[in-house]
Amino acid sequence: MALRVLEIIFFFYFASHIPITLLIDLQALLPGHVYPQPLRDLLSWYAEEFKDPMVLDPPHWFKSFVFCEAVLQMPFFPIAAYAFLKGGCTWIRTPAILYSTHVATTLIPILAHILFHQFPTKPHPGPQTDRERWLLVSIYAPYLLVPLLLLLTMLLSSKYNSASKAGSTSGKAKKKN
Repeated sequence: MALRVLEIIFFFYFASHIPITLLIDLQALLPGHVYPQPLRDLLSWYAEEFKDPMVLDPPHWFKSFVFCEAVLQMPFFPIAAYAFLKGGCTWIRTPAILYSTHVATTLIPILAHILFHQFPTKPHPGPQTDRERWLLVSIYAPYLLVPLLLLLTMLLSSKYNSASKAGSTSGKAKKKN
């Protein structure tokens, strides 16, 4: 039962990531004319409201993370959403481990940047106070916490880990013969 709840959480995480990536995140890479004005306005509102200048004037390192999101992660989102909606798809284990470690690795520098970088106040103001920094961290934190939860589930769940145990057992049996 608890595993099924986690799978549903993972389904919603990956399913929601598809429109977020296509409609919001990729604005950091693609020319502005690709997006209709309401989506550009939504991104501007978000950046102003939550003091996130990285989405309006992304540093090159941030663009590289968004590029990885577009090229590596985006194709995985519908596959993972399907696997977790269906439930019990042990074939998703290795791709989920790769995904979760990759995303966790990208979120650490983003969160450190939010917490420790001295953001300018113009042209796109970044967080200046501790409250503003922690608010922005709280927006990005689920994109670290859910992948870490996914990683732990793939590594520790007997349902998802049983396939690799069976494979390693049969491999050992073959070597003995």
